[in-house]
Amino acid sequence: MTESPLTTDVRISDESIKLGQFLKLADLVDSGSEAKPLLAGGMVRVNDVVETRRGRQLVPGDVVAIAARSVRVVS
Repeated sequence: MTESPLTTDVRISDESIKLGQFLKLADLVDSGSEAKPLLAGGMVRVNDVVETRRGRQLVPGDVVAIAARSVRVVS
C-alpha cells in the first residue's frame, strides 16, 4: 500500500465505521449523495483498492483516498 506524504489521520469513536459515514467525517464529501457518484465512478480507493460500496466497514489503519487526498482511520 502506498501512502501519500499528505495522509492525514481522522479519529473514529467506534471499532469500525461505514465508508459513506467516514467520507463525510473526513470532509472528503459534503453529503452521502455526493459520495454515490464518486464510489460508482471508481474514484474512491481503500488501501489502494477501488471501492464502490458505501457500506464497506473501515477499521483503524485503513487508508481512504480520493484523487490526491488520503486519510487514515485511527481510533
